[in-house]
Amino acid sequence: MKKTIFITGASTGLGKAVAKLFQSQNWNVIATMRTPEKETELTLLDNITLLPLDVTNPEQIQTTVQKALELYDVDVVFNNAGYGLVGALEGYTDEQIQRQINTNFLGVIRVTQAFIPHFRAKKAGLFITTTSIGGLVSMPFDSIYHATKWALEGWTESMAFELGLHNIQIKTVAPGGIITDFGGRSIEIAEHPEYAGAIDKLMGLFNTDNFSTAEQIAEVVYEAATDNKEQLRYVAGADAQAMYARRLEIGHDAMHQEFKQAIFG
Repeated sequence: MKKTIFITGASTGLGKAVAKLFQSQNWNVIATMRTPEKETELTLLDNITLLPLDVTNPEQIQTTVQKALELYDVDVVFNNAGYGLVGALEGYTDEQIQRQINTNFLGVIRVTQAFIPHFRAKKAGLFITTTSIGGLVSMPFDSIYHATKWALEGWTESMAFELGLHNIQIKTVAPGGIITDFGGRSIEIAEHPEYAGAIDKLMGLFNTDNFSTAEQIAEVVYEAATDNKEQLRYVAGADAQAMYARRLEIGHDAMHQEFKQAIFG
């Protein structure tokens, strides 16, 4: 029987790559995005349904989830919508902080909460959330972004217990750098003159040659969705795996000092 995946943030990057991969593997795909009327690529593919969804809109979440469940018996929910907020904390506005938390963290919680009754009734289902290596290792000038991603990792570990009572699984995929427009439209930079030089130095440390393609990370999402393993976390991409291994090898304090030395001298 053909399975169905529900994807948030499917208009670009990883979300779109996941939609295309699962479609190629004969899944039904419900691809959601804020403005589906602007999508031109996914509309050409069979077995892909586009629905509108802004994960910061609780009412729309309920409406879109209800519509999705009227169309298909959803098996997997991929919580992928999110973006990065970069800058010094004193440079952030309260609106920027709230929007980051609302999108990256509360959006995932709301979408998950909306699907739990469906999965509980069928005594099966899987939630997968895009977190980040930034949910396991922290760098300067990403404090609120890291807060949302660390929160998702801890939330997932806790949720695994209660969902497990109903044979529902939950997992995270934690990528490193992805060669998508995440570095463009999906990053918001808050300027502050007192930190400009240090932020520029941080951004200069990133080597996109070490990044993964969206298609490579999508393969990890597909693995998480189909391997039937009771595995909570999938660290995805060579750069993320190397960074996480380094963290485990030398510990938090030593890695903190390495970042400090590299950026601040």
